[in-house]
Order: sequence, then C-alpha cells, then structure tokens
Amino acid sequence: MDTDLGAHFLERSRYFLNDEYRAKLRHSVASLPADAIWWRPNDESNSVGNLLIHLAGNIRQWIVAGVGGAPVTRNRAAEFAARDGATKEALLADLERALDDVDRVLAGVPPVRLTERAHIQGRDVTVFDAILHVVEHFGYHLGQIVYVAKETAPGRVKFYEDAGGLARPLWHQ
Repeated sequence: MDTDLGAHFLERSRYFLNDEYRAKLRHSVASLPADAIWWRPNDESNSVGNLLIHLAGNIRQWIVAGVGGAPVTRNRAAEFAARDGATKEALLADLERALDDVDRVLAGVPPVRLTERAHIQGRDVTVFDAILHVVEHFGYHLGQIVYVAKETAPGRVKFYEDAGGLARPLWHQ
C-alpha cells in the first residue's frame, strides 16, 4: 500500500473515531432522557445501553487487542443480553476510555502495517480491514443511537446547519 495513502487512511480513521463520531455520540447520549438508555422498541432490538457496551467491546477486541496486541476479554453475547445496568454517563465514560485506547493504538500504527494479517473474532483479516471494520461498524451503531436520541428527545439533536445548500457542521462547536 502506498504509504501516503496509508497515512491518510490512518489519519482519517482516527479523525472519525476520535473527533466526529465521539462528538456526535456525546451530544446524542447527553440528549437522551435518563429512562431512554435501556429502552428497546421490541425484544429483538438493542437499547442505547446495549449499543454503548457493544461498541466498547468491539473496538477493544478489533483494535486494542487485534491490532495493538493487548489482552482483551470480551463477552459479546452479554453486551446484547443486558436489559438494565449502568447510567448513560458511566456507559459513555467507559466507551470514551476505549476510544482513547484505540486512538493510542492507531497513533502507533505505521502505514506499512496495514497489509499485515491479524486473526480477530475468528476472522483472518489485514490491519487495514480491522480498522475499516471498526470505523464503519461504529458509524452504523452511532446512527442507531442518533435515531433513538432524535425519537426520544425531539429537537435536541442537530449536527448540521444549511448554509446556502451546504451542510455546515455544528457538532464540532
């Protein structure tokens, strides 16, 4: 892989996880009424609490352990089985610590490592694959959290302002 392209991929991955997604996550979770954190629309769906636990487990397994080599123990099934538990503040704080760990790992990954193989969650992947998976997976579940926040706290979640046909970001302010 071209090292300039690899460096750009790593920089953008860190940006999305550490800056844009984190800011949108903080705003969305803060907007949630306290009783909405463990709310589920039905038994087959996950609560925001489940998603916060799941995201922390996923990024630790794929990046902190899979790419960074740190030992991580994860019970993926328990992430989805929980029906109540910690407050939104405690769950968000744990995910923030996991994001900090991920950023430290990614900051130390040189572009030449992107083609290295890793065995993560029973899959044979490259380091590039693992990072891409985490970025897209995080964005997917962030979208679900944003939806619940908009549903349970109408008008409190807004990330962009129309600026003459352009979407001007509000989330970084």
